[in-house]
Amino acid sequence: MGHTRNSILINAPYDITFEVSNHIERWTELFGDEYVSAEVLEREGNEITFRLTDDEGKSWVSKRWLHKDQNFAFASRHDPMFPFVYMKIVWIYVERAEGTEMIWMQDFEMDPKFTKFSEEQIEGFINEHSLHNMGIFKKVIEKEAAGVSK
Repeated sequence: MGHTRNSILINAPYDITFEVSNHIERWTELFGDEYVSAEVLEREGNEITFRLTDDEGKSWVSKRWLHKDQNFAFASRHDPMFPFVYMKIVWIYVERAEGTEMIWMQDFEMDPKFTKFSEEQIEGFINEHSLHNMGIFKKVIEKEAAGVSK
């Protein structure tokens, strides 16, 4: 099983950090060039069903459950699962004096039929992309928070 954990401190209030980071339709901006499309398919209560399409044209449907009152969001990839057996993602938000610490954790297992990369290589790719993407989140959210506070 693969596991990653990355974090970043965002100089912005929790409410803004949570709202912006979980605005699926903005993920094409927040994830840089990783996603060319982020489409919400359904919203029901705190559950969002959405489709992501990457820069290679591959799409998948995921679900995300927002628990703003408990400072976390949980996501799970659904269809198609390949190249994973499962992919679970938790984003935790910790309010700090300097702003909001955003922590991303991913647990996954690769499908045995997927032989292009090892689980360790996938962990490396996820860590690299997470750190890069978190930097974009930080920049966008801090800029937005500065505009709100004026």
